[in-house]
Amino acid sequence: MVKSGAAKKLTIYLDEGDKLHGKPVYEVLLDIFFKRKIAGATVFRGIEGYGSDGVFHTAKMLELSTTLPVKIEVVDSEEMINDVLEDVTSIVEKGLIEVSDTTVIKCCSRKK
Repeated sequence: MVKSGAAKKLTIYLDEGDKLHGKPVYEVLLDIFFKRKIAGATVFRGIEGYGSDGVFHTAKMLELSTTLPVKIEVVDSEEMINDVLEDVTSIVEKGLIEVSDTTVIKCCSRKK
């Protein structure tokens, strides 16, 4: 569990259609984060965006788009983020990976 104070935030931007062995990359990454006991991770599905390739992805199309932008945010200690980075960089073939300093103000866990 991450504690209050200095921490790292790992942010990954990719397309929801990106796959690894037939499975969405965001699901592969979440599985890794869970198995590695990362404190928490969330996947956000965007309604519109573009990356360095200059291709727009939008939900405005008449058909249901399956290539919308996806952002994954992970917050944990510097050590835990650094430990998982090699796996992340080997899986994400296109997209953007960033790590930034953050401060955890409060981290609450479920009561047992």
